[in-house]
Amino acid sequence: MAGTESSSGRPAGAAPGGAPGAPSIGWNVVHLFCRAGPDARSRAVLAAIEEARKDGHQVVTASMIGHKADLCLLGLGPDLHVLRRLQTRLARAGLEIADSYMSLTELSEYTAGVPEAMVQARLYPTLPPEQMPAFCFYPMSKRRAAGAENWYHLDFEERLELMYGHGSVGREFKGRVLQLVTGSTGLDDYEWGVTLFGVHLDDLKDCVYRMRFDKASSLYAEFGPFYTGLVGEAEAVLAEVGVD
Repeated sequence: MAGTESSSGRPAGAAPGGAPGAPSIGWNVVHLFCRAGPDARSRAVLAAIEEARKDGHQVVTASMIGHKADLCLLGLGPDLHVLRRLQTRLARAGLEIADSYMSLTELSEYTAGVPEAMVQARLYPTLPPEQMPAFCFYPMSKRRAAGAENWYHLDFEERLELMYGHGSVGREFKGRVLQLVTGSTGLDDYEWGVTLFGVHLDDLKDCVYRMRFDKASSLYAEFGPFYTGLVGEAEAVLAEVGVD
């Protein structure tokens, strides 16, 4: 899925972050991949989630498939302190953080001229999307290999053409897949985090597979580990992973 370079411009109507934990544009995003420890308590986990939501932040919950984690809590919103407190309270509630990813919502430098509604949806998304329970997250970077396959040696026009073609592949999956691409250069191990929501798991599989044949991915993309699962209400997700 597409990685994007952040734009230095601020869209009309967007104000600089007022709180010390707020970015100047967009939202903080943290993916917390957790294991259900033997002392995990459902009531305390739910209280931690509710507290973050009362503070104006979104928390998406998903049960994970496989050994990497039992569940994911995706928190996003303006104040990093709120997300930090969420992580602390989850740990105190008995969840063990197995992995995490920190990033920010952002605009791409390739999105000049897009409608304002699209700008707002990218910077301030409402999640999870309805009727899309399939979930996947992976980090990615653009390659800096010696020689020709170095994304950062391409000029803007070349990158723009590649990203336009890359985006056209993604648009084939409109209605089946919704993507959240967040920037993490200087914040985490990769340059972007990609979160996909789909109607079915095979929608996500088909989308990522098709993207890999696109030149922007086949020559220039490097991927991290994939986390896959199903989005659900917090109570149902906790019950599914054995947290009473």
